[in-house]
Amino acid sequence: MKINRTTQALAASVLGLALAGAGLAGPAAAADDPGTGNGIDVSVNITPTTTPGQLSMTVADNNGVSLQENGSDAAARQFTGTLPTVTVTDTRKPEDIPAGEFWAVVGQASQFVATGDPAKTIGPEYLGWKPRLLSDSSTGAVSAGEPVSSVVSDGTGAPEVGLKGQELLVSTANSADEIGTSKVNADLALRTSTDVAAGEYHSTLTLSLFNQS
Repeated sequence: MKINRTTQALAASVLGLALAGAGLAGPAAAADDPGTGNGIDVSVNITPTTTPGQLSMTVADNNGVSLQENGSDAAARQFTGTLPTVTVTDTRKPEDIPAGEFWAVVGQASQFVATGDPAKTIGPEYLGWKPRLLSDSSTGAVSAGEPVSSVVSDGTGAPEVGLKGQELLVSTANSADEIGTSKVNADLALRTSTDVAAGEYHSTLTLSLFNQS
């Protein structure tokens, strides 16, 4: 909203002179005269936003994932947890997306290293996951990745490769088919041999969003 301040100041000065002139004329000034009002038209022109849409990924606030022993048996020690919710947001218009473009989120874990004893490690191939789509896919174009098992089999028939390499968390085959917000998480499972060395281990799970055509 733009106000012309110069014009506003001039109007106030003219009004002051008019009141002074009326005072010189003596008591004939109409004290009971309510006067007349002056309306001021205020207008604003708001143009449409032109911020281009974009594709982005966020991870829910978290303090990390603490895996807890759950499901151990004579064949393996197992420790499970849940990946914080991952949100992929696409605010682009379908017509602005190149034909055949698709996006994907992949995850890869680093080696687990024991606190205070870097010589003790557990390879990322022992950490598996089962991705789960949390939001509805109106067209079915967005889907969660396939489960991946630790190299110590979990008995589900999932590939026994762990998260040593980049594994798919969620993706769409064609970005223009479905835009908006997609949410996903994953069940994590660290399965090791039964004689794994005791200790507190830490790893970093890196998530990456790729947009390709």
